[in-house]
Amino acid sequence: MHTVSEARLVTLEEYIIQSQNRFPGAKGELSQLLRDIGLAAKIISREVNKAGITNILGVDGSKNVHGEEVKKLDVFSDHQLISALERSQITCMVISEENDGIVRLSSKGGKYIVYLDPLDGSSNIDVNVSVGSIFSIYMREARFDPTVKESDALQPGVRQVAAGYVLYGSSTTLAYTTGLGVSLFTLDPSIGEFILCDRNIKIPQKGYIYSINEGSYNTWDLGLKKYIKYCQEDDPDTGRPYTARYIGSMVADVHRTLIKGGIFIYPHSSRYPEGKLRLMYECNPLSMIIEQAGGMASNGERRIMEIEPTAIHQRTPIYMGSPSNVRKALDFLVEYAEEKSMA
Repeated sequence: MHTVSEARLVTLEEYIIQSQNRFPGAKGELSQLLRDIGLAAKIISREVNKAGITNILGVDGSKNVHGEEVKKLDVFSDHQLISALERSQITCMVISEENDGIVRLSSKGGKYIVYLDPLDGSSNIDVNVSVGSIFSIYMREARFDPTVKESDALQPGVRQVAAGYVLYGSSTTLAYTTGLGVSLFTLDPSIGEFILCDRNIKIPQKGYIYSINEGSYNTWDLGLKKYIKYCQEDDPDTGRPYTARYIGSMVADVHRTLIKGGIFIYPHSSRYPEGKLRLMYECNPLSMIIEQAGGMASNGERRIMEIEPTAIHQRTPIYMGSPSNVRKALDFLVEYAEEKSMA
């Protein structure tokens, strides 16, 4: 880990400006967009940390587009992020987990489209477990028609211009990439600034942790069952058995995987034939982060970021993490899919 010297602290805003200055002619719009998200994250972090004493825990009585109970902090986070993006007048539309369809902003000429999961892992809010925000940024295709359409937002993950997440845990951590590696920041509450702690984080090539909800074991395909049994086998030469770690907040599980290595899996199953996690505002942005750190992300058959989306709330299975671990898991899927087809 390349740690920045404590003698020269670099704030998120400074770092964004320094990065922008490396590109002559850059207008600073993407930089402004990242700063807006950073400001909203500070506000959300403050509310998450005092939620238990301000009666903002619990559900608000409504359900989101997926039929899930909406938490009060979900609503708050969604509002803060959308309001921040509205103020800069450079985003034409937002797609959020909490809204059915697109949210058109007042700047119809804005060049950016932003996908948001305002508070990932919100089912854990009431038990004080880490939650997070995820964002994914695309450029709108240039055209003469100023009408903002949902089809503008249906772009594969390879066309993301930036992506990142904020983890609200024992500390508040922000990670983002613009396609030139992953930078990691920690919020210093004493000065109210995100401070750079790693400018080029790399995931270990192999890890010894697997992360999956094993309570769904009986709903999985045979290849995945065999892979998990492989992870649990005792083989000191390969570092097995691996350690099982599953938080249930995707941001928290993926952040741990990024730092320590290993694999995070949320597969398709008999209960969720298309997978449960959302392609556009969960899997694509976190896949960009993982890939930029040297990792891999697949739906079990192909690279996540190459999937051509057909719906803004589309779901997908996902296998992501250290290259060695992901390749091994995919090998098991292929091997036992072939066995099944020959049976």
